[in-house]
Amino acid sequence: MIPYEPKQWFNLFTLKRSDTARKLAPYILGFGAYALAIVLLEKHVFHLSDESILRNVTLLHTLLGFVISLLLVFRTNTAYDRWWEGRRLWGSLVNNSRNLGLKLHQMLPAEATDVRQFYQSMIPNFAFALKNHLRDDTQPSEFADTPLLRFTDLRADEHIPNQLASAMFGQAYALEQRGILRPEHLLVLNLELQSFMEICGACERIKKTPIPYSYSSFIKKFIVSYCLTLPIGFTFSLHYLVVPFTMFVFYVLASLEVLAEEVESPFGNDENDLPLDSICQSIDKTVRQGFEHPTPVVLNAAVRK
Repeated sequence: MIPYEPKQWFNLFTLKRSDTARKLAPYILGFGAYALAIVLLEKHVFHLSDESILRNVTLLHTLLGFVISLLLVFRTNTAYDRWWEGRRLWGSLVNNSRNLGLKLHQMLPAEATDVRQFYQSMIPNFAFALKNHLRDDTQPSEFADTPLLRFTDLRADEHIPNQLASAMFGQAYALEQRGILRPEHLLVLNLELQSFMEICGACERIKKTPIPYSYSSFIKKFIVSYCLTLPIGFTFSLHYLVVPFTMFVFYVLASLEVLAEEVESPFGNDENDLPLDSICQSIDKTVRQGFEHPTPVVLNAAVRK
């Protein structure tokens, strides 16, 4: 994700790798050349006058301009909703990871070092594993091994986040069987443990359910057809100015579609995708700090008296 200052207007003059002007540059130039060819044909080859019937093509653009604006507004809003839902899900993962770490830090005895180290590593490991799972990637270097579970113990060709969630829940159940945790402790921990796979499933739904192909294809065809017919009618009123006019209109309309395509899949490595790496690092830092710091001694009112 690109960090920027919202109040800085000079961002207008910077060209990032994800900027639509760079991505669409060949197509914009192509539409400019096409518009120039239409002007030359109408003015110098066919010698069409301002009374030509082709002048009425502008009425078509006036009528369809409202339709294409509605389609693009709906397209961008839908894409942003998917991006924002992904951010909310990962925000919930941050909160639930911290809460689970805080609860386990208080519930687990200090002498249970192996178990404490297990959860101290597995909670951040789940975040890193989910990030890589959504990117169809595997990063063993991001996995923190523990005496109870190592990366080599996992089945790398299967659902790694599911294996980690199962290991954390299984460890909690084993601790309850051994008497280290009480049954009511499992009820308290169950909400956070269960939420991990719920968040994973919701992220998978966003990733694996893109906008229907026919809808996306229709918008692209609409934009191209709209811009291809622009020079035909506006040549009589704009003359050679129709060339930059056509290029600018295509840039605006196509940019909205390109932005929507990038934003609707927020878990990748594009510059406008969610900052999953920094979120995972934040989870790892806060959870480890919670386990490493000693529990403050809080005296109740009776003891203080």
